[in-house]
Amino acid sequence: MTENSTSPAEILPAGTTAPDFTLPTTPERSVTLSELRGRPVVLVFYPFDWSPVCSDELVVFTEALSRIGEHGATVLGISVDSVWSHQAYRADRAIGFELLADFEPKGVVAREYGIYESTGGFAGRALFVLDGAGVIRWCHLSPPAVNPGVDGVLDALSRLDAGDSSSA
Repeated sequence: MTENSTSPAEILPAGTTAPDFTLPTTPERSVTLSELRGRPVVLVFYPFDWSPVCSDELVVFTEALSRIGEHGATVLGISVDSVWSHQAYRADRAIGFELLADFEPKGVVAREYGIYESTGGFAGRALFVLDGAGVIRWCHLSPPAVNPGVDGVLDALSRLDAGDSSSA
């Protein structure tokens, strides 16, 4: 199960074990990716809090949380903004999942996933679906101004549920 749509050579491809990370979600709490093993994880990298396309994208994912949850998956949003920006943004936009701050050192996780945009200093708009073992099973990189929606993620999760664990 692979679809690396509009992806540059650097984006981590399906079949790759996702790099582990620990990122803060609040000043007091962090999330470690490997602690979520045993269930699918959806990583939603986005450029910035407060931008119109990012707001639309994260609202679409919030609206789809129950459908994503039917697959037992956890959704995590990741950008280079600070935890303080994330807290205000999440509350203002009623985002229903955790936002992680890839803030300092800036973009280190986005770089590991091959989607850091160094000219603009932000994470690219990318989606990764990881299986319960932490292997990337589907990924997609969109242009910064394009909301990729949630359909590809839901399709990838359905294929995981059906036992399709191929990555080619």
